[in-house]
Amino acid sequence: MEQMMIHGGVIRRLWPADLSAFREHLLRLDAKSRYDRFAMSVNDEFLIRYAERCFGIDDVIYGYYVDGALRGAGELRAVGNNIIGGSVEAAFSVEKDWRRRGVGSELMSRIVRAARNRRADALYMSCLASNVAMQALAKKFEADLRFETDDMTGRLVAREPTPASVWGEFADNATSFATAMLDLQTRVFSMQPRA
Repeated sequence: MEQMMIHGGVIRRLWPADLSAFREHLLRLDAKSRYDRFAMSVNDEFLIRYAERCFGIDDVIYGYYVDGALRGAGELRAVGNNIIGGSVEAAFSVEKDWRRRGVGSELMSRIVRAARNRRADALYMSCLASNVAMQALAKKFEADLRFETDDMTGRLVAREPTPASVWGEFADNATSFATAMLDLQTRVFSMQPRA
């Protein structure tokens, strides 16, 4: 379906069963990547607590898996109380060795589609002035987003969700959920004692 191979990895939606992989991904980020992602210095305890709060009903996370390890993530969450029809925030993290391979662009395309399908009126992206990679990623999506000059706040271009965009996300979610369940079953089975 929507899962495609990108430099030996696959991008798919993350589910609560992926919590440990998401946490481990965040913990592998180097100090600069952590600063770029959270706009402040953060320690391991902060990242552990953060990961535990990321799989709520209004959270949409896509991840980039390589050989069973999560190496990148794109997050979409509501700014207010409801992700449908309101303002949303996007955030991205890609481990250093997997950057400049198109992973950020693939994650961003799914986040933009998810925001549009939820009829978001604004998509906020915090981007530090020193984060040139994130600024370049945002510029790739100028057809979908309009950015204000004083910061990296994107406004979605007024387009209704289409049957194709809704179906694409549905198919992607179904495939991703099945893959997550197979991964979980594999992890559980591998922990069973051998006879």
